[in-house]
Amino acid sequence: MRKIAIYGKGGIGKSTTTQNTVAGLVEAGKNVMVVGCDPKADSTRLLLGGLAQKTVLDTLREEGEDIDLDDIVKEGYGGVRCVESGGPEPGVGCAGRGIITSINLLEQLGGWDDKYSIDYTFYDVLGDVVCGGFAMPIREGKAQEIYIVVSGEMMAMYAANNICKGIKKFAEAGGVRLGGLICNSRKVDNESAMIEELAKRLGTQMIHFVPRDNMVQRAEINRQTVIEFDPEHGQADEYRQLANAIDKNEMFVIPQPLEMEELEKLLIDFGIAN
Repeated sequence: MRKIAIYGKGGIGKSTTTQNTVAGLVEAGKNVMVVGCDPKADSTRLLLGGLAQKTVLDTLREEGEDIDLDDIVKEGYGGVRCVESGGPEPGVGCAGRGIITSINLLEQLGGWDDKYSIDYTFYDVLGDVVCGGFAMPIREGKAQEIYIVVSGEMMAMYAANNICKGIKKFAEAGGVRLGGLICNSRKVDNESAMIEELAKRLGTQMIHFVPRDNMVQRAEINRQTVIEFDPEHGQADEYRQLANAIDKNEMFVIPQPLEMEELEKLLIDFGIAN
């Protein structure tokens, strides 16, 4: 089983990209589990046709420790096994605790037993690497491959570089590696070339450039992935290509983060339209 974590700046489109990519893998015959690591609990919405899932932490609060796997795992599009970690009550406690609790509980309840024949587990992780809880999938070896969703915007690139610092730190003690950058386009000037260059300097690859298309929003309004909502649309093919690129990927590296001055120079060099 391949264990993948998706990171990136808050609002960059991690959950949307993850779910659409998972739909592509499912369409190709893969068995997939998605573990949402965001208190908003929206990491499986498009796969389940809406916010239809009670989180692990809510289930534990309401029902106590005596719960079954079926109480926290729901089946979504194409048989995807969906879990939402959830978070504490607003203003109380650490949101990272939900990730730790969920993964440990899934292991205890046999969520990854051989009978499920899971090919991939995706961890959709909130925002930047800002605390131990959110870094947990890479810190404790729960994820082996990291993909960073980025765009040509300054703060998205800054966050990607910062995440690479976290990966480098934990890679030295374990087996986690960076699999590549996923550019979720914002139609920034020279965006594809800029992210290609960023990937090169980090020592990795831009594994796919996902063009901006309103079909993604239309599918989201209908609570579906693009592949389910309009399988013939060109944007569905983009996610199929991304899923295939991840499935075939053999480039896994310890990234070499940039200094801030180098990152800013990259933006200046590429961020002006020709």
